[in-house]
Amino acid sequence: MAPEARIKVFLKNSATALCAGVVVLSSFSLGAEAARRHYRSHHHHAPALPAAPARALPYPQLPLPFEISGAQYLPLAWADVKGWGDDNHLAAYKTFRASCKPINAQTGAGEPKALAGSLSEPCRVAKTLELADDARAKTFFEENFAPLRISRLGEPDGFVTGYYEPVLEGSRTQTDIYNVPVYRRPSNLFVRGYKQDSVSLPNKGPVYRKIGRRKLVPYYDRGEIEDGKIAGRGLEIAWLKDPTDLLFAQIQGSARIKFDDGSSVRLNYDAYNGYPYTAVGRILIERGIIPKEEMSMQKIREWMTQNPDGAKELRRANRAYIFFREVNLSDKDEAVGAQGIPLTAGRSIAVDKALHVYGTPFFIEGELPIESDRAKTPFHRLMIAQDTGSAIIGPARADLFFGAGQEAGRVSGRLRHPMHFVMLVPKGLDPSARAAKLPVPDPRPSEKIAKLFPQADPGKGTAKPAGATAATETKTDTVAIAGPVPLPAPRPVIEPAPEPQRPAKKRPHRQQ
Repeated sequence: MAPEARIKVFLKNSATALCAGVVVLSSFSLGAEAARRHYRSHHHHAPALPAAPARALPYPQLPLPFEISGAQYLPLAWADVKGWGDDNHLAAYKTFRASCKPINAQTGAGEPKALAGSLSEPCRVAKTLELADDARAKTFFEENFAPLRISRLGEPDGFVTGYYEPVLEGSRTQTDIYNVPVYRRPSNLFVRGYKQDSVSLPNKGPVYRKIGRRKLVPYYDRGEIEDGKIAGRGLEIAWLKDPTDLLFAQIQGSARIKFDDGSSVRLNYDAYNGYPYTAVGRILIERGIIPKEEMSMQKIREWMTQNPDGAKELRRANRAYIFFREVNLSDKDEAVGAQGIPLTAGRSIAVDKALHVYGTPFFIEGELPIESDRAKTPFHRLMIAQDTGSAIIGPARADLFFGAGQEAGRVSGRLRHPMHFVMLVPKGLDPSARAAKLPVPDPRPSEKIAKLFPQADPGKGTAKPAGATAATETKTDTVAIAGPVPLPAPRPVIEPAPEPQRPAKKRPHRQQ
């Protein structure tokens, strides 16, 4: 067959193969197909080799069963979770069941996160189990969850802080002693996409002040509010003695205010003014006022008491400002978290809501200064995500809730420590289901085909190694080289054959 004819046959066969959905990815596959054609043409009596099945390429883009932005994970066995057997699993189970109430009550489409839907199954199981002993609670978590070590990309550990509910003295009216206002959410505070009277506003993103019907400008910052920009509008819930008390209540996100007549009011976070939180403790560390290893909320309070002018400037460096709402809770009830249920001291944590789902269990392990500033108390406890905060950012970042009062404040104020995070993932998120849908690679050609059509190493080209003998060259020519599959060879550039020129006929010039 002429070279032009062979080329046309090759192009026709290639076009037919592409239309059938067969895409050849390597010269090894090309060699195998050529070998089949060679074998069939020279052995008419032999049965035809089965054709490769048509495959859809590129591979299908299947959604990941579990993915958290900026995180790295490591599946663990329960035996590898340090301190798992030493915890009070029954206490953790009771807290988890409390989180399951709003999860079980959900109707319709929930959160888009995969974990949100998968939590419904262990919550459905927990709804029917009234457990009373620790061993059965431990078994419940092991049967319904899988442990997954989680941290920020490139970091081995997570990071924890603590928070609590301050108990403060206050007054319902302004006096010479009680002259620091606690504000509810102003009516002119506006967040795009939300009504001004929405029950729940985001704790991240821009917040505006509405002027007239259309004009929006950034809301007042802390300094402007402290200078009286929203005073006299009837927004005052109560009055406190010290602006430092208000600052710490805003940092914690809740407070109990006790009045002289014995009554009290419970306050919870309602909205913020749109400015990012700036840690006043970090400012004091950067200025060399308080050493990092001695930093605590008690140290900040002591410095602010001794330096009232410096305290005012330090507060205003944190431009964020929190507005509160009154909640109907007795003094026996714990504060309500962002999930909408009362928190559990020592078991509830605040997490990054942009990454995590309320109700997710996290086993947190390490050493914390629980007993004193210098103590290294072993801490291995299963905690439940039930709250959030604007300063809680990252996949392995948590705020541990310690309850209400001065002692809870002292303990939580000492916490700024790296810890190991193990996230409990519901077994319904099984990655093997996704793996079963992935296509398998093409089968390798048989050894006989490989010997007929040896492959050259693309990295070495045509150059032979120094000291190569004739024997090694002969062996290389007949045996396929095991190694990386080379890319297809580029299609040769074929110059079209010049057409024969016909002799020009002489024609008489036409008379014009």
